[in-house]
Amino acid sequence: QVQLVESGGGFVQTGGSLRLSCAASGGTFSLIAMGWYRQAPGKQREHVAVISPSGGTHYADSVKGRFTISRDHAKNTVYLQINNLNPDDTAVYYCNAANYPTTRWPPQKYDYWGQGTQVTVSS
Repeated sequence: QVQLVESGGGFVQTGGSLRLSCAASGGTFSLIAMGWYRQAPGKQREHVAVISPSGGTHYADSVKGRFTISRDHAKNTVYLQINNLNPDDTAVYYCNAANYPTTRWPPQKYDYWGQGTQVTVSS
């Protein structure tokens, strides 16, 4: 059973940056794809980015060029660098993990989820 713990959310002004972290434990980090979803108020949860054990990535079109996902195998941690934030990025950001390899890329199903971290962007 993989446990995921997010950190790094907060309150930031438009144009600012944040780096979210997600520490994984209880599983083999090199055998799971790690990703981020987000859920804005009144909206459905949506895919943001995902990274494979070997470093292959996929981003939602809405965040390409501003978000960067990376992972550190030594720390069992995945990061989401978010630049040039705007109010539309306000959401709860969830870390997730999928047993790898997956049948599709990006994964359509994730096996583990974190509790989420709030990101609020003021205008």
